[in-house]
Amino acid sequence: MGNKKKSKPSRSKKKPKTSADQALALDYVRAWAQPAPPPPEPSVADADDFLPVLATRGGDVLFELHSHSNHSDGFLSPSALVERAHRNGVKVLALTDHDTMAGIPEAVSAASKFGIRIIPGVEISALYNPREVAGAGETVHILAYYGMCGPSRPDQLDSVLLNIRDGRYLRAKNMLQKLTTLKVPIKWEHVTKIAGDGVAPGRLHIARAMVEAGYVENVRQAFNKYLGDDGPAYARGSEPFAENVVQLISRTGGISALAHPWSLKNPDAIIRSLKGAGLNGMEVYRSDGKVDGFSELAEKYGLLKLGGSDFHGRGGKDESDVGTVKLAITTLCCFLKMARSIWSSAMKDILLKFAEEPSATNLGNMLKFGRLTNFAGFSPINNGIHVVDFCLSSWSSTDDMEDVELEEVRLKLAHYAAER
Repeated sequence: MGNKKKSKPSRSKKKPKTSADQALALDYVRAWAQPAPPPPEPSVADADDFLPVLATRGGDVLFELHSHSNHSDGFLSPSALVERAHRNGVKVLALTDHDTMAGIPEAVSAASKFGIRIIPGVEISALYNPREVAGAGETVHILAYYGMCGPSRPDQLDSVLLNIRDGRYLRAKNMLQKLTTLKVPIKWEHVTKIAGDGVAPGRLHIARAMVEAGYVENVRQAFNKYLGDDGPAYARGSEPFAENVVQLISRTGGISALAHPWSLKNPDAIIRSLKGAGLNGMEVYRSDGKVDGFSELAEKYGLLKLGGSDFHGRGGKDESDVGTVKLAITTLCCFLKMARSIWSSAMKDILLKFAEEPSATNLGNMLKFGRLTNFAGFSPINNGIHVVDFCLSSWSSTDDMEDVELEEVRLKLAHYAAER
């Protein structure tokens, strides 16, 4: 009996540690995800009467990191998307329209009524084209997540996105020409009407026109038969190289993540190349669970494991609703710890650049994605030092900027005001 081996207590010891880690992660995520409470207006109470908050399981904080509005190929307006997210219990919503951030201000405004935090995002169309393999290029989509201050170099990002959107018009016309050759004529006016004013038409808009014209039964059939990457009506636009997009996101103060890698022909090679360019994460989870093999790829290349519903609002049985991908609290904690460090640096860059050239125009650009949009009569030159507090109030976050860094910006603005 004296030689009897004692049972190993390792399993029982791991549980308290895991629970403690999760508790700390939950506190960290909650502290960031809960913005300042909105003012108690009657309209907010009324809205909550018909949009009840659904409790999330186990006290978790529900993030939605992949969604679309009608500013690209979604069906809902940013406001309607936010209301739906609120109804589904989402606390943090990333609006990631294709190649545009035009819907972010409306989403931020709507979110302030429901206590939701918006992550300004964008899904950028790109091309992976290995030099050593002729004809092996394929389209990839890179998600970019920014802090409430937005990109630190908005002119650089806007220029790239504008070029992609312009290319979408030419691409859509090329696809319509190919469809006509295939005896599936679709009118340009039909596609642009579906897309809406000022929205660059994409494949989904063409697919919807094909459904309405009676050529296919549904959007999925349109892609499978005609518009998919290998389809006879497929055409490329003016997408930049994927590695350049990842570097652009890094340069402008964002977190980059590869969207739906399971749709790629050669995911390992693409992920390896993008990791070399500075990729931060990749989608691994979707509403039907973790996709086999991609969690291992994320671990192999040291990438954040992320995921989202990719909600468009089509309303079909094959689409996941917004908020259906419930990421583990430890996953969200890892995401935020990496993101907040990057967003803090971007915030400092933005404020220091403004200190060098304060103006009402630059203030407007700086607060484009903030909660405060009405700053009429606020003179950044006369108020100098107060600009920092004004911006932080609008952004609802310092994203871990150190007090000494904030003071550095305040001193520069005060010095500028004194010189005036």
